[in-house]
Amino acid sequence: MNYIWEHGQWPALRWDDRALVRLLAHVSREQGRLLGKMEGLGFDLRSEAHLHTLTEDVVKTSEIEGERLEREQVRSSIARRLGMDIGGLVPADRNVDGVVEMTLDATGDPNEPLTVERLFAWHSALFPTGRSGMTRITVGNWRTDATGPMQVVSGPIGKERVHYQAPPAERLPEEMETFLTWFEHPGDIDPLLVAGLAHLWFVTLHPFDDGNGRIGRVIADTALARADRTGQRFYSMSGQIRAERNTYYNMLERTQKADVDVTRWQTWFLECLLRAIEAAQNTLSAVLDKARFWERFAKEPLNERQIKVLNRLLDGFEGKLTSSKWAKLAKCSQDTAYRDIVDLIERGALRRDPGGGRSTSYSLDHGTRTN
Repeated sequence: MNYIWEHGQWPALRWDDRALVRLLAHVSREQGRLLGKMEGLGFDLRSEAHLHTLTEDVVKTSEIEGERLEREQVRSSIARRLGMDIGGLVPADRNVDGVVEMTLDATGDPNEPLTVERLFAWHSALFPTGRSGMTRITVGNWRTDATGPMQVVSGPIGKERVHYQAPPAERLPEEMETFLTWFEHPGDIDPLLVAGLAHLWFVTLHPFDDGNGRIGRVIADTALARADRTGQRFYSMSGQIRAERNTYYNMLERTQKADVDVTRWQTWFLECLLRAIEAAQNTLSAVLDKARFWERFAKEPLNERQIKVLNRLLDGFEGKLTSSKWAKLAKCSQDTAYRDIVDLIERGALRRDPGGGRSTSYSLDHGTRTN
C-alpha cells in the first residue's frame, strides 16, 4: 500500500476548484454573517462569546484524543490569561494550562509567523512533564522513530490494525521546512482552503511523538483566525470535529491512503466548518441569554455565593443542581445553600425541577418575572 506521502507528486496536493466553488462561497458568506453579528454585540458580550468558544475549543480538542479536561479549569485558565473578571476562578492543572497557552498563542496573534521554534514551544506546553501518560516522549523536538516507525494503530495488543504510517523521521526537518514555508506564503489559495490543507498536511507528517492532532487542529485555527482577520474566536472547529470524530478519522485515513488529489478532504473540511459556524448560533444565544438574565437581576441584592453559582449555571453547568452541589460550589453549609436557593426561587431566578425529596434539583428560570 502507498501512503499519500509516498506518491511522486507529494507534497503538491491538489483539488478540483470547480467542485468546491459553490460550497466555498457558501461557507465564506456564513462566516461573514456570523462575524457581523458578533461585531454588533459590543465589547463585553463579544469577549464573553470569545471566552465561551475558546473554552469549547480546548475541551473538545482534548476529548478527540480521549482526554477529559475540567471545563471550569479551562474557562478559568483562559479568563486569567485574557485578563477577564468572571468571578469564581478555580486553579487549573498543568495540562490544562498547557493546552490553553498553546491555543491562545496560536489564535491571539494569528499573523505571527509559524516557525519550528513556535511549534516546539506548543509541544512543550502540551507535555510539561516530558511524558504522555506513563510513557516518556521526545518533547519540544521532532520524533526520532527510535522504537520503530510512527504508526496510528487501534485494537488490542497482538491484533493491532495499522491505520496509517507516517514518513520516516529523517525526512522531517526538510518536510517541515517545506510545510512552514508554504503556510506563510500559500499564494492565492483561499484562506479557508489553506486551513483544511494545513491540518491535513501537518497530521500526515505526524512530526511529534504525541500531540499531533491537537497541534494540527490549532494550526487550522490559526489559518481560520487569519481568514477572520480578528484575534477573537466565535466558532469552534474542534467542537464540531469532536461531534463528527468517527467521520473525521475515517476521512483522514481514506485521504492518507490515496493519491495527492484531496478534493474529498477539502469538501468534508468545508462542510464541517459550515456546521461549526452554524453551531456558533448556540454560543450567540447563550451569551445573549446570560446578558438578559443579569439585566433582570442587576438590581437584586444577591450575595456572592448566589452570583457565583448562577454564573456557573449560565455558563453550562453539567448535571443537575442540588443543594449539596450548591454547598460544594459555594463552599458553605447545606443549610446556607438551601436558604440561598429558596431566596432565588422567590426572586424568580431559580425553579424546582419535577420530583422532590432528597433528589430535588433546581434549574434557571429564564421566564419573565412578574410581580
